[in-house]
Amino acid sequence: MEDVILLEGIQIPAALGVTAAERRMRRPVTLDLEVSCDLSSAGRTDHIRSTIHYKRIYEIAEDVASNHEHKLVEALAARIAEAVLGKFEDARRITVTVRKPRPIAGVLEYAGVRITRGRD
Repeated sequence: MEDVILLEGIQIPAALGVTAAERRMRRPVTLDLEVSCDLSSAGRTDHIRSTIHYKRIYEIAEDVASNHEHKLVEALAARIAEAVLGKFEDARRITVTVRKPRPIAGVLEYAGVRITRGRD
């Protein structure tokens, strides 16, 4: 069995888009994060130090999304995954879903990607 910390429906303004003008608009993206790790100790002890604090995961995603420019949703997802895995050695794997709302006005509700990265 695998334990997973879920953060779903995160909305963060991001400098995201192929053109510089699009990146300047800083439109919100929606993120879902699934961080695989062993949560058995946290379940037994009921102590925050026995788990990966989800606020810290959120803060990393927020920093990557809002403080850096990204042309592609693929790049944003990969950078968030790399940052979370780099910060938390207890994280075995992460799945990052990035949705860009209304990329084509009136035609498409979301465009996005879902990537999974893990430790080698």
